[in-house]
Amino acid sequence: MATSSLRLTRDQLASFLQDHEQIRQFERLFADVSQLEPTTLNDLSINVGNADQKAVEALDAVATLAQDVAFQADAKAQQALDAISQLSGLVELLATAPPEREFKRSRYGSFYSTATQTALVINTATEVTLNTTDLSSGVFLSGSPQSRINVDTDGIYNLQLSVQFDKTSGGTAELYIWFRKNGVDVTDSASQVRIQGNNAEIFSALNYFFSLKAGDYIEIMFSVSDLSVELLAVPATAPHPGIPSIIVTVSNNIQGFQ
Repeated sequence: MATSSLRLTRDQLASFLQDHEQIRQFERLFADVSQLEPTTLNDLSINVGNADQKAVEALDAVATLAQDVAFQADAKAQQALDAISQLSGLVELLATAPPEREFKRSRYGSFYSTATQTALVINTATEVTLNTTDLSSGVFLSGSPQSRINVDTDGIYNLQLSVQFDKTSGGTAELYIWFRKNGVDVTDSASQVRIQGNNAEIFSALNYFFSLKAGDYIEIMFSVSDLSVELLAVPATAPHPGIPSIIVTVSNNIQGFQ
C-alpha cells in the first residue's frame, strides 16, 4: 500500500536537496499525491462499482435509443405503404370514372344581308358584307361596311352560309366565292358557280371549319367574270318572308368540353 504522507525529516531531505525551496517543493509534491491516492482497498472497490453502474446505464440508453429508431422506421414504412395504397385507389377510380371536364362556354353568331351585292370590277376580289345581326355571343361583325366576322374566344368554329346568286342579262358567267382569315386567302377554300341566262337565280350553301384564336376574323370574298352576276336580296312578298342575299351562322359548340 502506498504511503499517505511524507516519512522523511527535513534534515534527511537536506542531505540530498540543495536549499530550503527545493525541500518545500518536495513536501508539496508528496502532499498532492496523498490527496489523489485512495486510502483503502474499500475506496478502490467503490470506484470500480460506480464505473460498472455507469457502463450498464450507458448500455441501457443505447438499447432504448435503438428500439425507438426501429419503431419510428416501422411507422414511416407503414405510412408510405398506406400512401401508395391510397394512390392506387385513386388511379383505379380515375380509370373507371374520369373527372368531369370543364364546360367550354359556347360562342355563336347569326348574321345576314338584306342588300343586293355586286362587284365593281370583273375578276377582282370583293368583300361580302353583312348588315344585320340576328344572334350574337362572342362572335360579332366589324368593318365599314361590315365584312369581318370576329371571335373573342379560342376554338374550332363551324361557319355555314347560304347565298342566292342571280344574273341580270343573257349569256354565261362564273362566280367564285372563298374565305379569308385575318386578311389572307384560306388555301383551297374557293367554290365556283356558273350561271347561264337572264334571271337565273341559284341558291348555294356550304360550311367550313376554322381554328381561331381570340381576335381572329373571317371574311367571305367573291369575284365575277361578268358584272351582271350579283348576290340577290328580295324583299318580303306574300306568301314568303324576305330573302337575304347571304345568311351566315358561326358557332363553336362542336367543342363544348375541353
